[in-house]
Amino acid sequence: MTEFIPAGTRFVDLPSPFPMKRGGALHGARMAYETWGALNAAGDNAVLILTGLSPDAHAAGHADNPDPGWWEAMLGPGKPIDTDRWFVVCVNSLGSCKGSTGPASIDSATGRVYRLGFPDLSVEDGADAALHVVRSLGIERLACVIGNSMGGMVALSLLQRFPGIAHGHINISGAARALPFSIAIRSLQREAIRLDPQWNNGDYSDDAYPEAGMRMARKLGVITYRSALEWDGRFGRVRLDSDRRLGDDPFGLEFEVENYLEGHARRFVRRFDPNCYLYLSRSMDWFDLGEACSTEHGHGTCEQGLSRLRLNRALAIGVHTDILFPLQQQQEIADGLLAGGVDASCLPLPSPQGHDAFLVDIARFGPAVREFLDSL
Repeated sequence: MTEFIPAGTRFVDLPSPFPMKRGGALHGARMAYETWGALNAAGDNAVLILTGLSPDAHAAGHADNPDPGWWEAMLGPGKPIDTDRWFVVCVNSLGSCKGSTGPASIDSATGRVYRLGFPDLSVEDGADAALHVVRSLGIERLACVIGNSMGGMVALSLLQRFPGIAHGHINISGAARALPFSIAIRSLQREAIRLDPQWNNGDYSDDAYPEAGMRMARKLGVITYRSALEWDGRFGRVRLDSDRRLGDDPFGLEFEVENYLEGHARRFVRRFDPNCYLYLSRSMDWFDLGEACSTEHGHGTCEQGLSRLRLNRALAIGVHTDILFPLQQQQEIADGLLAGGVDASCLPLPSPQGHDAFLVDIARFGPAVREFLDSL
C-alpha cells in the first residue's frame, strides 16, 4: 500500500470529522493541491482544475517542482490557461493515492491503512473536499471551474451543491451521469482486480500485489480512452519482430497494439493503488446529477439538475471519437445549462484520439479553452 505524492505538493486539512455522502466520516483527512500564478487583489481570477481518475495535482511544472505535469502544454505563462492572468488551483481527488486521503492512507483513528475500511466514496464527497481547498485559499468565487473526465462530474456536483461558486465552467469530456456502457467497462476493470488472488479482499502488500488484475484493468481502460480510428492509424496490423516476442507462449504478444497495451499497463500498475482505483471507479458509476432533484414522486432527471445550476457562462467540449464519455453527454450538459438560463454551448472537436484527446490534442483543445477564458 503506497501513496505516490509529487514533490511540491501542498496540503490542506479537511474538517474533522468530514462527513461522507453515503455514510461514515473521515477523521484527520487532507487534500493535496498545487497552484500557479497569483490571486489578484480583487480575488476574482481563480481557476480550479478538477482531474480525471488517475492524475495527481501536478498539472504543470512550477518553482517547487519544475518537472513537466500531465497538462504541461495547456497550463502556464502565455499558454491557453495563462498563469500570467489566472491563479490556478489543481486538486488531487479525494480517494486517490497521490496526496489526498484515500484507501491507501493511514486512518488516524486506528493507525493502520484504511484499505476497505475507507467509507463509500461519492463524486459529491470530492466536490465538498475541493470546495474546502478553495475556501482555505481565501477564494470566495471562482472565475472558472474546469473539469476533465471524472473531474467534469465533480465540477457539476460542485456547482450544484454550492450555487454561485463559479462565474464560468468548462466541462471537458465529462458527463452529468454514468451511461450503461461506461458502467459496464468499469465494472469489468474492478472485477479484474478483485478476481486476482493477490488482491486478497484489499489486504495486499508490495510483495503480494494484484499486478495481473491491475494490468488487465488498465488495458481495458486504455482501450476505451482512445479510438478505433487512432488504433488503425497508429498500429494497423503490424506484427512484432520475433526478437520482441516474450517467451514461447503460443498465445503471447504478437501485434504492436498488444505490445503497446502491455507496456502502458506495466508502467501504470505500480504507480496507482488498486483499492483507490476501485473506490474512484465506483464513484463515477454512482453519479447522477438528477439524483438531487428527486422527490417523493420520482427520481429527478439530469436535465432538471443541470437547469438549476447557477453560473453565468459554460462551455462543454467533446470529441466524436470518445466512446467512454460520448459527445452526446457534453451536448446534454450544454442543453441542460442553456435551459436554465446559462450562456452555454457545446463544442464538438474532430480529434481521432478519443476520450484522452484533451490530454494530447492540445492543438484542438487549447484554442477553445483559451478563447473561453479570454471572454470571462
